[in-house]
Amino acid sequence: MNLTLKVWRQKNANNPGHFETYQARDVIEDMSFLEMLDVVNEDLIAQGQEPIAFDSDCREGICGTCSLVINGIPHGGHKGTTVCQLHMRRFHDGQTITVEPWRARAFPILRDLVCDRTAFDKIIQAGGFVSVNTGGTPDANALPVPKTDADLAMDAAACIGCGACVATCKNASAMLFVAAKVSQLALLPQGKPERERRALNMVRAMDEAGFGACTVTGACEAVCPKEVSLSFIARLNREFGRALLKGEPKKSSGGAG
Repeated sequence: MNLTLKVWRQKNANNPGHFETYQARDVIEDMSFLEMLDVVNEDLIAQGQEPIAFDSDCREGICGTCSLVINGIPHGGHKGTTVCQLHMRRFHDGQTITVEPWRARAFPILRDLVCDRTAFDKIIQAGGFVSVNTGGTPDANALPVPKTDADLAMDAAACIGCGACVATCKNASAMLFVAAKVSQLALLPQGKPERERRALNMVRAMDEAGFGACTVTGACEAVCPKEVSLSFIARLNREFGRALLKGEPKKSSGGAG
């Protein structure tokens, strides 16, 4: 198939960007979207032009770096699918496809389709971990975990931190990401000793990074490639409220809502 691509090109963070039009010829329907971009880049390089910059790593739907908005929808709009898992058979011959980066103040564009998502790293550094004493590894059954809690923790841990939730939210909110990371640890015995400090610190880091407030439109859940449930946001609000009720100092400006 032959396709027309309208791709966002931006030299660096300081220069304004614009759309450029390219032709993707003889695209095989079994290619992934990223493989199609690889072929387009090969043609550009052969013509002496600058290739399109985009992020990718695992190409197996695990790492979350393939952060592209395709025809206005993060990851292309197919349920439970990252861009690297999006196959060209989803498109049709002669179609025009618009490709652009995440659009959020907290995710500044570095070049073309590449965004700086270190804001997520700062949120994780603020509390997305469990502090443990060094020593021998305990037996697996030393800390019994109810299956319902274990299943919920695994559902939250499925979040790959791609940022699609932020890109689709009209407020550029990171609540689904933060909620998944807070819930993942709060549900397990190992994460309970630090649960109040974790919730406060991660929400504070989210506010300081410049993400918007959550108005619970559900757009984040709709585009999440791992289908992380919106219900985790309610859990985050409960964790945040619990921390405040226990007398922890309130240093966050926006709260978890």
